Amino acid sequence: MASPPIDVDAPDWDALMVAVAQQRDRAAFMRLFDHFAPRVKGYLIRIGADPTVAEDVAQDVMLTLWRRADRYDPRQARVSTWIFAIARNRRIDVLRRTRKFDEELDDPSLAPPAPTPADETVSAAQWAEQVRAAIAELPAEQAELVRLAFFDDLSHSEIAAERDLPLGTVKSRLRLALARMRRRLDDQ
Repeated sequence: MASPPIDVDAPDWDALMVAVAQQRDRAAFMRLFDHFAPRVKGYLIRIGADPTVAEDVAQDVMLTLWRRADRYDPRQARVSTWIFAIARNRRIDVLRRTRKFDEELDDPSLAPPAPTPADETVSAAQWAEQVRAAIAELPAEQAELVRLAFFDDLSHSEIAAERDLPLGTVKSRLRLALARMRRRLDDQ
């Protein structure tokens, strides 16, 4: 079964990182910053950081991205993985400096993830294929919105602005798409 078509309007994070690394492209950095800074801050808050500390660490992470973009290797990890690894390491540094580290050694967010059992990996791959097939059966405008919302992690209002659609249209198309996908996936 074929994968869904690639959204040509989705940001190419690797290309933006290369532009920052090689040309110190401020516009590329701003796109990366606008997308990842709030997500890094939210991630840090979800794993227990104080909102003020999360804001400071997120700013530091994005500054590190600007300064060390040339160290990013797309063969090693996705841009998001690289950025969130920096965020996790910065959080550990903050904990060490504030001496809270000893108190939080049992914090599960500091432990490396356990390897995924093989049966779960196979099951997840099969489920992903079923989801791809369900998306491929959607009308093009619904499939595109599903990809923007779930794969590009855009909010409904960001999608509406980007596609020049009313917010209600975006919401109703997504609701219809998800209902169709749910019916198809329930039938399997």
